[in-house]
Amino acid sequence: MKLLFTFYNPSGGMETLNRIRCKALMKIGVECHLLYNYDGEGRKNIKDIPNFVISDEAEIGRHVMRHNYDAIIVCTDVLMLLTIRKAGYKGHMIFEIQGLGTMQTANAVLKDISPRVLQNADALLYPKTNHLQELLTKHMNDIPHYSFDDPLDTENFGYSSYPIKPFPVIGWVGRIEANKNWREFLLIGSRLLNKFPESYLWIFGDATLNDPAEKEHFDRWVSGLQLQNKLITYSNIPHEQIADYFSVIGDSGGLLCSTSILEGFGYAVAEAMLCRCPVLTTDSDGIRRFMIHNVTGKLYARGNLDQAVKEAESLMHDAPLRKSIRKNAERHMKLNFSADKYTTNFMKMLVSLAKLRPKPEQHI
Repeated sequence: MKLLFTFYNPSGGMETLNRIRCKALMKIGVECHLLYNYDGEGRKNIKDIPNFVISDEAEIGRHVMRHNYDAIIVCTDVLMLLTIRKAGYKGHMIFEIQGLGTMQTANAVLKDISPRVLQNADALLYPKTNHLQELLTKHMNDIPHYSFDDPLDTENFGYSSYPIKPFPVIGWVGRIEANKNWREFLLIGSRLLNKFPESYLWIFGDATLNDPAEKEHFDRWVSGLQLQNKLITYSNIPHEQIADYFSVIGDSGGLLCSTSILEGFGYAVAEAMLCRCPVLTTDSDGIRRFMIHNVTGKLYARGNLDQAVKEAESLMHDAPLRKSIRKNAERHMKLNFSADKYTTNFMKMLVSLAKLRPKPEQHI
């Protein structure tokens, strides 16, 4: 069997998801390829998986027909879906949604693309997330839906012991854009620095993807809150090294803070938990799959800075609770989000889909 996974560019959670699932599927004998429209820094993380960067429509069509894929999984990009169908591809196409930002944005996007998706895709795939299920049932209920948890690399990505930092680290991962809610992180971080003056803020992201206008606002906020000497930004850290940074944050007495408005899955939070890095996060829909308050991490209501700071203080002061959360989180992620579990669900989906005729055949 030969599969193709497509997305705009190799970055963030989608780069992680594609790499993990391809490696897991390849272990059971499935050949997997990756196709991106544009190159990106995250491509450096991809090893031993055939990957292609093609933006020209005609070349995409030739590539697909030349490789004769058994099924193609297109994430988010409806134009890619149309391009592949137009090229004459007659296999099954699965349209994947991993997250579309805020409810308002997601609703508008799905309303716009649903007629084209329904006409050209054979099924939908999305993580077990209430808001995605609700929106996709509303807009695209006429094709099969498949929904299961995204995978983690629980075998190779995890905690490592390093010399303990002499100061707590408060980390944050994401693009400098609205849905990641960076302003709230800077406000929380500023308050925590007042309470723990020896602390540092570490921000991880991909500087090449920052929106220039948002980045300008970000720099002004950093200056206005006088965080320049306490904030360190890391851009495009190789993925395997992120586990080391999460481990260091966990051992420092600090935490990862996630301030997202809405997440489909939330790879940064999930991977931090896998590395024994305690997490304080907004009560965001996708996060609820693995975040249990005071058991596997800490939740706070978005916008409630007083609550966020109080929960962060609890994580940093209450040693028994912190130890319990770190242990529970790691165990929970290993038990419930393994790549093996994902491949079982994925192959069941393909077997089920094989009983249905692909869209082009229905139009003959």
